[in-house]
Amino acid sequence: MDLHVEVAGEGPPVVLLHAGVADARMWDPQWATFPGTHRTVRYDLRGFGRSPLPPGVFSHAGDLLALLDRLGVGRAALVGVSLGGRVALEAAVARPELVDALVLVGAGLPGHAWSDEVEAFDAEEDAALRRGDLDAAVELNVRLWVDGRRPPGGGDPATRAAVAEMQRHAFELQLPVADQADERLLVPDLADRLGEVRAPTLVLVGEEDVADIHVVAERLAREVPGARRAAIPGAAHLPSMERPAEFDELVLGFLAGAASR
Repeated sequence: MDLHVEVAGEGPPVVLLHAGVADARMWDPQWATFPGTHRTVRYDLRGFGRSPLPPGVFSHAGDLLALLDRLGVGRAALVGVSLGGRVALEAAVARPELVDALVLVGAGLPGHAWSDEVEAFDAEEDAALRRGDLDAAVELNVRLWVDGRRPPGGGDPATRAAVAEMQRHAFELQLPVADQADERLLVPDLADRLGEVRAPTLVLVGEEDVADIHVVAERLAREVPGARRAAIPGAAHLPSMERPAEFDELVLGFLAGAASR
């Protein structure tokens, strides 16, 4: 699979996995900091950024494991946001010997019973995409995931603009093959296997994120052995973009502590 990948820095390996409303560019703030202490990898998942989405069955987590092998990384810390968090969690369950540490930021979890708010968003997004209204679909995503619990338009303006650009591009890549590309979970029963995670785990959430994400974070912190939970004020679903200094302090500090165990 031809994924767009970037590698920088020296030190313990860390892989940054982007959210489903973004691509690897969401990690630009961390690209200036993480490589100072880590061999840092970021890449575009299939159907995002500069990675194509060919027709057929695929697994995002399978792609991640293949990428680790191709790069000769061996063991690595995985830092994943939203979709990227779910992918990182799958990898940690499927191949625990490859994961040194796990940071789950606003992570999704298969089987979660989503609230009426998120279900309504899904229905509105589907309707907008069916009628070809990308502007409306993008704005719905920005309102939910960037604004979060704040009033519409209340999210950080720079983050809103960046996410709108990345989300639109993802739609443009994915929609032409929506009926032909099919992601299958590498770990179909992921929600029932949280107790199998062996890596030191930080569960991180933005305080302004939607209620569902807080519920999932609480479950992850409760069921992943030894997991630590933390929150970043003034941020919603993408704290690494909205509050990069606070994010870096928490995550790099956690990774340093995990490496010393």
